[in-house]
Amino acid sequence: MRILFDQGTPAPLRRHLAGHSVDTAFERGWSNLHNSVLLDRAEADGYRLLVTTDQNLRHEQNLAGRQLAVLVLLSTSWPRIRLRIEDIRAMVNEVNPGEAREVLI
Repeated sequence: MRILFDQGTPAPLRRHLAGHSVDTAFERGWSNLHNSVLLDRAEADGYRLLVTTDQNLRHEQNLAGRQLAVLVLLSTSWPRIRLRIEDIRAMVNEVNPGEAREVLI
């Protein structure tokens, strides 16, 4: 699956998502894109999951009908996120298009 990390998502997480293709918004030159524009661009470029730390995104955007899912990490702290790697992997593999899930960290 193609996964996009939004600004604030710790890049070291990508090493723990073997079998997936992971890019960051920064690498794509999309650091200045926000919310619906970022979702539209990511979806158009074939991404199927956006991993973000933006806790408001799921409440501000209607994901119904999208081919993209959103996974919200409730922390930007890599040491804390690292402790939840197994939960994150499970959610990555279970999340459906148009769905948003949160990882309690």
